[in-house]
Amino acid sequence: MEIRVEPTRLDGVVVVETDFVRDERGFFVETWHARRFAEHGLAYEFVQDNHSRSGRGVLRGIHYQDLTAPMTKLVRCTAGCVFDAVVDLRVGSPTFAQWIGVDLSAANMRQLLVPVGFGHAFLTLTDGAEVQYKCTNYYTPAAEAGLAWNDPDIGIEWPIGAAPILSPRDRRAPSLAQYLRQPVFTYPAPDARPR
Repeated sequence: MEIRVEPTRLDGVVVVETDFVRDERGFFVETWHARRFAEHGLAYEFVQDNHSRSGRGVLRGIHYQDLTAPMTKLVRCTAGCVFDAVVDLRVGSPTFAQWIGVDLSAANMRQLLVPVGFGHAFLTLTDGAEVQYKCTNYYTPAAEAGLAWNDPDIGIEWPIGAAPILSPRDRRAPSLAQYLRQPVFTYPAPDARPR
């Protein structure tokens, strides 16, 4: 099955559209094909898969892992729909602190590649949504960090009418100004692909 890679205005962040077959039985899609992805410059070695389920209005993020365990993610929504946001955290980047947002859903089968140097978050838009993502590094609690979902210096335009449901950790997440006191990433960020 063919894939199409659509660049975003954040260098390195891409939307992956994959051909799929849908008929009266259901559907079939190849979500990862190492050789085909490598042909598009996406030669990653994934070591961990994660799967979460969230109710409507749950917001997870803005998360990243620092350079002690840098992580690239390939994200997709397999049930329901989420608004997925990515923020450039690479100090010195022409798009530093800018963000993009993409709807990922079971219907559109899009995937979003979030490289090292970017923060990632998503908001559940349906009664329930399941998000699955491949990671180039293992979850490492000591390397885990985040930023406030509603930081005005980032200004993500969340499609939400009420306050989101957050974890205690996400409610306490620092601001972009606090991140800048000891920034984690500089431009260009290290590549998390195998050598």
